[in-house]
Amino acid sequence: MYISRFLVIVSLVLLSACRVGPNYSQPKIEVPEKYKEARKGWKVAEPRDALSRGEWWRVFKDPELNRLVDQVNISNQNIAIAEAQYRQACAFVNEAVAAYYPTVSGSAAVTRQKTSSNINVGSVSNTNASVQGKPFTNYMLSLNATWEPDLWGGIGRSVEASRAGFEASVAEEAAVRLSMQGSLAQFYFQLRASDENQKLLDETVVAYQKSLQLTKNRYAAGVASRLDILLAQTQLETAQTAAIDNGINRAQYEHAVAVLIGKPPGVFSLSSQKYALLPPAIPVQLPSALLERRPDVAKAERLAAQANAQIGVAISAFFPTLTLSAAGGYSSNTFSKLFTQPARFWSLGPALAETIFDGGLRSAVVAAARANYDETVASYRQVVLSAFQDVEDNLVSLRRLNAEAVVQKEAVLSAEKALQFTMNEYKAGTVAYSQVITAQTTLFAAKQTAITINGRRMVAAVGLIKALGGGWKACD
Repeated sequence: MYISRFLVIVSLVLLSACRVGPNYSQPKIEVPEKYKEARKGWKVAEPRDALSRGEWWRVFKDPELNRLVDQVNISNQNIAIAEAQYRQACAFVNEAVAAYYPTVSGSAAVTRQKTSSNINVGSVSNTNASVQGKPFTNYMLSLNATWEPDLWGGIGRSVEASRAGFEASVAEEAAVRLSMQGSLAQFYFQLRASDENQKLLDETVVAYQKSLQLTKNRYAAGVASRLDILLAQTQLETAQTAAIDNGINRAQYEHAVAVLIGKPPGVFSLSSQKYALLPPAIPVQLPSALLERRPDVAKAERLAAQANAQIGVAISAFFPTLTLSAAGGYSSNTFSKLFTQPARFWSLGPALAETIFDGGLRSAVVAAARANYDETVASYRQVVLSAFQDVEDNLVSLRRLNAEAVVQKEAVLSAEKALQFTMNEYKAGTVAYSQVITAQTTLFAAKQTAITINGRRMVAAVGLIKALGGGWKACD
């Protein structure tokens, strides 16, 4: 009979349960129809040519880069941290879901005790004692269960918040992974630009050595001055200094790559090689797609959902809590009689609790939860604005750098012709050697600028892919 009544109470509780607090809706965002900097020359991506959501770095078709990024995915410690936080968030969800279910505990005890002989038998707590004042053994086996029904949806909101936090951690792990992959690619291309610059410097040193020897020969023949030799010597030594100094940047980029792949810089090296710094074509999707592609945007939106659910958790504290408990078992001072009908005991009943006065604590908690939600909404909108800015910045950088590369290529050709013409004039004795130095310096600067521009183009290409969300894909 008591069990039937208990089941009726539970059924009524479940039927009357409701969920307090505001239901979540995604904050509104102003999304432009197109990117301002996606002007002529940029194609809006269609489904068949949209940027891959997989291994985006393979678009550069560089086996060495592919190998390094694979190592980043495995050994980078920042990714390892984010992955651990992801697993922790998953555990928090399971922890929150566990509150839906009753807690069941069991206990077994064997106690040996003696009652005082000066106490009346009626006052002895254990009436099973056969002889007053004599030691006896008591055996007990019990099972206890407690359950707090989710009357007002506080547990549901807590689960909702935990799940949103888990989804935010998934996006955070993806954001960290994309950041580490992008940084690796950018450092790698800067290193390759340093290699190209080193090649130019080495070639320049050789050319200046030939110019110095030519000047010495002309001085010996009496057609050049000692000043010409000094100028040529100074120019050569300046180029040699620059060639040595270039090694600093190259080494630092190599060290950065080593740390990103989880290795000490002292045990890692990348060999120099000839490299064509030519960025691939990158189709650009509509701005609205950015909200689905960027993991940092997804993380910010999920944090807003989590904060909204926490408002409901705070509001649920204003309502009474109902705890249903049941206990039963066996107790006897004779083991052979432990599982008999007279040794059986049980208890069953609900308990209702309500906070009468808390000095405004719960109201303050709700106010803080609402303020936290407003903060996360503003943060989400700011992340979206920053994402649009990131795309626009990289679009304008890549577009203008591409235009610069075309013009600079022509500048290099013009400088080469100017040097050839000046050198012929110097050999004919019609111009001073200082003009040769000016022409050589101009050519070197033009070539170095061309390499710098191409390196920046590669970095900007990676930046644009990162800004567009890389290869991340949201959870279904």
